[in-house]
Amino acid sequence: MKKLIFIIFTFAFVLPAIVVAQQQNPTDTTAMRHITFDQIEVIPAAGSVKGMLLLDKDIQYELEGAVDNMYNFKYAVAEKQFKSIRRRYPQHPLPYFLMGLSQWWKIVPTNIQTLQYDDLFFAYMDTTIQKAEKMYNNDENNFEASFFLAAAYGFTARLHSERSNWRKATVASKHALEFMEKAKAGNGLSPEFLFGEALFNYYSIWIHENYPMLRPVLIFFPDGDKRLGLKQLAYVANTGFYTGTESKFFLMKIYANEEKKMDEALQLSEQLAMKYPDNAYFQRFYARLLFVQGHFTKAERVSLDILNKLEQQMPGYEAVSGRYASYILAYVNQHKYRNFDKAEQYYKSSIMFAEMSDERDSGYFINSYLNLARIASQKGNLPAAKQYYEIVLQISEKKSETYKEAKKYLKEINRKKPKKKRG
Repeated sequence: MKKLIFIIFTFAFVLPAIVVAQQQNPTDTTAMRHITFDQIEVIPAAGSVKGMLLLDKDIQYELEGAVDNMYNFKYAVAEKQFKSIRRRYPQHPLPYFLMGLSQWWKIVPTNIQTLQYDDLFFAYMDTTIQKAEKMYNNDENNFEASFFLAAAYGFTARLHSERSNWRKATVASKHALEFMEKAKAGNGLSPEFLFGEALFNYYSIWIHENYPMLRPVLIFFPDGDKRLGLKQLAYVANTGFYTGTESKFFLMKIYANEEKKMDEALQLSEQLAMKYPDNAYFQRFYARLLFVQGHFTKAERVSLDILNKLEQQMPGYEAVSGRYASYILAYVNQHKYRNFDKAEQYYKSSIMFAEMSDERDSGYFINSYLNLARIASQKGNLPAAKQYYEIVLQISEKKSETYKEAKKYLKEINRKKPKKKRG
């Protein structure tokens, strides 16, 4: 349920991470529902945009480099650039939002588990809201202020939902939706703005299809269009100035996890991994997709690189990435090179990293013990095999294949065990 509420908060209320609007004229975006992908275009801006920092070309180019540094986990360099904007524009919400976004991307590689950056993240988002509210109170037609209010409230709701702070998440989400509608009413369609609508179009239908119990909740939301959402997301991925990377990120996950279009997912993953070679999240996702599709040589190379960067304590490279990389290397050594000793070492490393990140229910954790049991059995080390299979039996679900294999093996071992003579 936590995941489902998180999805609703994230995709229904959160605007894109930076500069969600580049064009400024009223447009009815429902017209997008009736056109083909080839017809999707960004409507030219109309009216005055004088004084809007988001549309300042020099700032745009400066932020492009800063955002790229952030995605590549060069946080210190990115934040130095963000602080430079803050010195020049101390009353504008933009630099505070960017600093908050940088904290968010420090949280992402840990699967949103670390609490280390929460206080700073919320502080920056609160300041963003305060600065944007002053702009909005002076002029309710200031669409730039609406964008920042929607985005800051949206990201705030997103983290509160992850932390199970449901009341705070609900309040922030309500504000985010309110200001998103205000921004939508006053702005022309652009790739950046389309990003949020694309995610909503897709996930509102996906939730409806996969979770019937939530359908009554969806009555209160606008109608979505999953097929259109994918087309819109692909369009933004190819054309978005600020949100292209975010769109590729979500599209990659959708193709891999929901749509099962693994070739498309791998293509996007490779693009992200090549552009941001030090982004631990992109690297491990790329390694996993290579692995599941049988590209073992490439998967091995990327996994070795991940462990090397983890050993160097590079930003973002933590236990979660170590678990992925170690398991892949263990499997490759077990099945490709038949190097059982090395495979055992990597499986044990994967187990260690899973325990460090408190992810003992993950498939990699369970299957690491399973493969250690198989290797021990192949080596003829029956006591070790028995010990590993007993662990598998304890940590697996009773109807799972791993549970059945462990139970079968232990039953056969006990049957072969010589009986003690009486007397």
